[in-house]
Amino acid sequence: MVTIEREGGEPLPYEGVWRFTAPAVDASVPQARHAVRDLLLRQGVPVADDVVQGLLLIVSELVTNAVKHAALLSPMLAVEVAVGAEWIRVSVEDNHPYRPTALENDYGRTGGRGLLLVREITREAGGACEVEHTSAGGKVIWAALPLKPAQTY
Repeated sequence: MVTIEREGGEPLPYEGVWRFTAPAVDASVPQARHAVRDLLLRQGVPVADDVVQGLLLIVSELVTNAVKHAALLSPMLAVEVAVGAEWIRVSVEDNHPYRPTALENDYGRTGGRGLLLVREITREAGGACEVEHTSAGGKVIWAALPLKPAQTY
């Protein structure tokens, strides 16, 4: 995890890490998206709308992948949101050992582009994403986006 050092060392009011679990079912996709959006609003994270929209799409794609591909071995999944002074990181963890890879563009396919979309959104925002194994044998897929403050006029 990235650590940002600042003068004074005190965290900003919106900084922190939040984690919640959900069943690996279709209904968890919009629930996770709404939970992340509500968390950002409740904590007063000063983030631009385009970053929020990209972040919510990433959450939807990652939770959808966990529901579609990991539910058999992982009936529960975990979503974590970490907010720092200059970044936001979302991750989805499941207990399935398969480590997915981003698929190449195949315009004949009607699905299978979720992780490719996550990587593209992250790249365009100037962030990073990765798939890592957990100590329990599952995986966590995370994406970190720069925290571009909301414009005030």
